[in-house]
Amino acid sequence: MRGFPTSVSVFLVESDTVDDLDRQLAQCLGVDGRASFSAIAEVLGVSDQTVARRYRRLRSAGLLRVAGLKWDKSHGSAHWFLRLRSVPGAGEAIAAALARRDDTAWVQLLSGDTEVLCSLRGDGFTSAEALLSRLPRSERIVAVTAYSRLHMFTGGADALGFLDILPPDRVAPLDPARGKGAGGPVPPTGIVPSDLDAALFSALALDGRTPYADLAAAAGWSETTVRRRIDQLRDAGALSFSLEADLAAFGFRCQAWLWLSVPPAQLAEAGTALGKFPEVAYAAATTGPANLAAVAVCRDEESLYQFLTAKVGALPGVERVEISPVIRIVKQASPVLLPRT
Repeated sequence: MRGFPTSVSVFLVESDTVDDLDRQLAQCLGVDGRASFSAIAEVLGVSDQTVARRYRRLRSAGLLRVAGLKWDKSHGSAHWFLRLRSVPGAGEAIAAALARRDDTAWVQLLSGDTEVLCSLRGDGFTSAEALLSRLPRSERIVAVTAYSRLHMFTGGADALGFLDILPPDRVAPLDPARGKGAGGPVPPTGIVPSDLDAALFSALALDGRTPYADLAAAAGWSETTVRRRIDQLRDAGALSFSLEADLAAFGFRCQAWLWLSVPPAQLAEAGTALGKFPEVAYAAATTGPANLAAVAVCRDEESLYQFLTAKVGALPGVERVEISPVIRIVKQASPVLLPRT
């Protein structure tokens, strides 16, 4: 996940069926969403059939899924997210309207029904004005705050530490970047768009684990060509696979945005330290009234309190922290809208 940990989205589904093996499987898929069942089975010490059966059960129940995401920060574009404050009772409708737009990447309902947070897709725009001009005009929106991401400290597959149940060296063989140097999001290089790419991005966004044979049939190309193209896109950084999980089912029932104010001289140090905490699924330096934004994922409110007082409170230079609980994920990075429950 390139912009926000859509890889860690909350589906409001209650479930008592997730056990340690399910958690281990989720951790493996967080490392590589397209890892084969046989590769995962070898790491977990179970049969291929067991892994396949567990995945299909979790996937069909809506407890997790994998989305293949196109690199969304093309040259010259901006990455913006917006906080919209509304009159009481209007948040749900505003969030739903934003979720239907093609230029929003994800939409969340925060702090009850009076605040909406969304990310704008910046492809094809050369200025902030062009992006902001596409906001819906409504008397129900009473304030809009725009944040432009300046630097991302952590996010995506590198920020799923709160899900970990196995030691890192156990799942390391699944890492697609293993042996390829330092990881982390990098702009795609050496890729010339092809007719095949659009079909692949469309299908993989819906289901990142769509079999190669099905991708080939849908795109009208050979399976060998599809395999080779996906490898090229991944190696170039143009395609990544993001895990989206029902965090409540996995034991994490408290998710919140943190808006921190830090002196510029200490911003890099504070952001780097914040991004290393396992509770942090996303952390970035931004413009706006707060210059460091992060998402914390905790098991409950008490755990969030402990995280704030023991870890965030010890960060260098933090002058102010505002907390916005995430009430519901309305739209994620993948184009599939979540059902209301």
